[in-house]
Amino acid sequence: MLLPFVWMIATSLKPAGEVFQYPPTLVGSSVEWQNYATVLFDSPFLKQLWNTAFIAVLTLIGTLVTSSMAGFAFSWVFKYPGKDSLFVVVLITIMIPYHVLLVPTFALLRDMGLLDSPWAIILPTVVSPFGIFLMRQFYIGVPKELAEAATLDGCSPWGIYWRIFLPLSKPALTTLAIFTFVGTWNDFLRPLIFLSSNDHQTLTLGIYTAQGLFSTNWPALMATVGLSLLPVVVMFLCLQDLFVKGVALTGLK
Repeated sequence: MLLPFVWMIATSLKPAGEVFQYPPTLVGSSVEWQNYATVLFDSPFLKQLWNTAFIAVLTLIGTLVTSSMAGFAFSWVFKYPGKDSLFVVVLITIMIPYHVLLVPTFALLRDMGLLDSPWAIILPTVVSPFGIFLMRQFYIGVPKELAEAATLDGCSPWGIYWRIFLPLSKPALTTLAIFTFVGTWNDFLRPLIFLSSNDHQTLTLGIYTAQGLFSTNWPALMATVGLSLLPVVVMFLCLQDLFVKGVALTGLK
């Protein structure tokens, strides 16, 4: 499973003429750090990195806020007519492939004047049916006695959410944060359709356009891919304990 990643790093440090030599070798005749310098200083990589980070972070924040609040609204704290039916609608939307919604979303963004801007990627994704489902599954496992005691102490529903549910939901929020960040960071189809100018390109589009029609600088391309993976790997390594705990507590498989 690690072989493709090892080969990617090895290729990024090879001279261009040795990438496809036969028999293949893992280590080139020289270590070409210049490939990374080319990516960092002679390509729009840093601009694309900023665009991707901006979109991913804002999408992450919006998803955590909307999912935690909506999941709380679907928990046992509230009883209102149609709650179960409304939650079934949320579950149904999870079953709809997002590709089906690309055309109407494109038309809506065009009418709103948001095409070719980061908001064309952020706004349609900040409300996540999967995130709502995940948070609701966590919240229904919170003991009712905690909310009842808080109510006796004079806590409002907002106080119960802010003082009890939100602090307890760190593992579930971490799980949702990793899924959201990685999904947004790796998204290719939406940026390809909604973003047209080079100024707003994301890393996935940059990697796609770096492949030339007749020739490709494969060591530089592998260096680009390796650098683009670093934020995702660092995030997972920092949050892996909470991620595993969140998966266990939410029953996610």
